[in-house]
Amino acid sequence: MKKCIYILVSMLLLSSCHIYRNYQRPEGLPVDSLYRNTPLSSDDSLTLGDIPWQEMFEDPLLQNLIQEGLENNTDMQVALLRVDQARSQLQAARLSFLPSLSLSPQGALTSTDGSKAVKTYELPVQASWEIDLFGRLRNAKQETQATLLQQEAYQQAVHADLVANIANSYYTLLLLDEQIRLTTSTLDVWKEQVRLLESKFKVGEETENAVTQARASLYELEASVTDLQKQLFETENALCTLLGTTSHHIERSSLEEQQLPETDNIGIPLRVLSKRPDVVQAEMVLASAYYSTNQARSAFYPNLTLSGSAGWTNSLGEVVSNPGGWILSAIASLTQPLFNQGKLISNLRVSKDEEQIALLNYKQALLDAGQEVNNALFATESARKSFDSHLKQCKELERTVTTSESLYKTGNATYLEMLTARQSLLNAQQNMVTDRFTLLQSTINLYNALGGGVD
Repeated sequence: MKKCIYILVSMLLLSSCHIYRNYQRPEGLPVDSLYRNTPLSSDDSLTLGDIPWQEMFEDPLLQNLIQEGLENNTDMQVALLRVDQARSQLQAARLSFLPSLSLSPQGALTSTDGSKAVKTYELPVQASWEIDLFGRLRNAKQETQATLLQQEAYQQAVHADLVANIANSYYTLLLLDEQIRLTTSTLDVWKEQVRLLESKFKVGEETENAVTQARASLYELEASVTDLQKQLFETENALCTLLGTTSHHIERSSLEEQQLPETDNIGIPLRVLSKRPDVVQAEMVLASAYYSTNQARSAFYPNLTLSGSAGWTNSLGEVVSNPGGWILSAIASLTQPLFNQGKLISNLRVSKDEEQIALLNYKQALLDAGQEVNNALFATESARKSFDSHLKQCKELERTVTTSESLYKTGNATYLEMLTARQSLLNAQQNMVTDRFTLLQSTINLYNALGGGVD
């Protein structure tokens, strides 16, 4: 009989050994082909995503805003609380391996046919201990640990996105400041041009149509300034919301003072797995689903529970005595599921499907990460080339303005030609400002796509 029991237990252990395996990253993931048309570096040198945000953004005013946002932003605080909850759940899962103890004192007072009341009492301490033969508690703990890592990755994702959003909002304010300045300068040029045309119209040198068109352009510029001021006001309010404060004026520097590190080393794609919080979060969801499937498998095997009690009582079943005596009991129970209306099979099938869904989501997170890196990298290169082209254009137009002013002083050019040259230069300067902002924004997006901004 004992031999049969040993054989049965051995078969069960052999058939269930896979439920003790730890999660391993699946093979065949699209890691080596995440980057498009980008030479891969095999070294482990510093990449853009490795730079701390304090070194990435050297503007002290911006650093103060980012620090304020990290301390006061509501989404950040919620993420931190989620992490604290997950840590508490993991602690509870670890303690589930220990026996549970409970004290259940009882007392009774009985009297029959007016006889003297009899007092009885019990002071038992009850204990229950589930023996984790087939990994149910272990997989539950591993699942909870994966959930903690998932919440930590989510908190890091909120952290990185918050840093990038605050920086982008700050640079948007600098862009709007510069656009308002240049638009105001353009507006002054158009006012002078309208004044000139009106003077020429009075002496018959210009048509009324030319004057009305110039006035219409002037009014359009005035509306543009108003719209830019409205965007500036709304951007300040949005940034204050990110900072977790009420709306107020944001102290800031200028767009020309901003400098970001330049590095062409974006690292090998595998670094994305370890740096990007959203990818880590997706993998931890997969790990959690893996251990949940193992728990569903564990439900098919026996459940061994040891329980017992020890205490003090004055009622031992025969006569009532004072003082009392000890009462001891011990029970071992083994529960083996035989027929559960197909629930165990259905739960296992559902768990396997959830694991496959988590695997697909993980693959999609990798693909999304590669797409973001590729788009941000191409946008950065395009913005840099566009800025260089507009910089050359501005230099040529500066020469044109200088030449037109000299020709106007000698009477070889009209005042309108000089104003037109100035307006063209202002438009080119607007394009340069936009390119500078686009380059800053693209670099921030690339920094975020490479997992930067995480403490």
